[in-house]
Amino acid sequence: MPETRPATADRRAALRDRLIELATARIAAEGLGALKARTLASEAGCSVGAIYNVFGDLDDLVLTVNGETFRALGAHVLAAVARAAQADPTERMIVMSEAYLDFATRNPLLWRALFDVKMTTEGAVPEWYLAALDRLLAIIDGPLAEVFPHLPKAEIRVRTRALFSSVHGITLLGLERRISAVEQDRLSDMIRYILTSATRPGAA
Repeated sequence: MPETRPATADRRAALRDRLIELATARIAAEGLGALKARTLASEAGCSVGAIYNVFGDLDDLVLTVNGETFRALGAHVLAAVARAAQADPTERMIVMSEAYLDFATRNPLLWRALFDVKMTTEGAVPEWYLAALDRLLAIIDGPLAEVFPHLPKAEIRVRTRALFSSVHGITLLGLERRISAVEQDRLSDMIRYILTSATRPGAA
């Protein structure tokens, strides 16, 4: 009896989920460079061609893994903010940033993969990927708009990106201690200094 279309779709969906699970584990354990199609196919019990029937290429798979990482990172930050809901806007941004640092420290290779994935200028970045990043930045927009209520949304987003870049840089150099020589227990102090300086009176 010929295979029905729903059964084929179910098997494809199951393989997709399995590939995402395996790729996530591989990246978390060994980094983005350790993700190889042949190894992945062997672990998933499928052919290399089957991977490319589900994902266009490995970069597409990595983007999907990164989308899940973005969601996990956003949830981690939001959970921290919820516990500091009564704090002033600057303190809430500090809490967000410390949660970002904590997530990166706990998941260093998955976190690095968010920014190490290849993005060509010729190929468009998927809309859902940009939306995931936008949701992360929007978490910062809120309290920053409270600090600078007179600024238009576009200017708030510019400052959000600037602060995100600063915190990201501190986090990156902090995790690369051999290069920066920054002590891990001082990273929060550095983040607090940046955010309080950027949001104090006169910073507008």
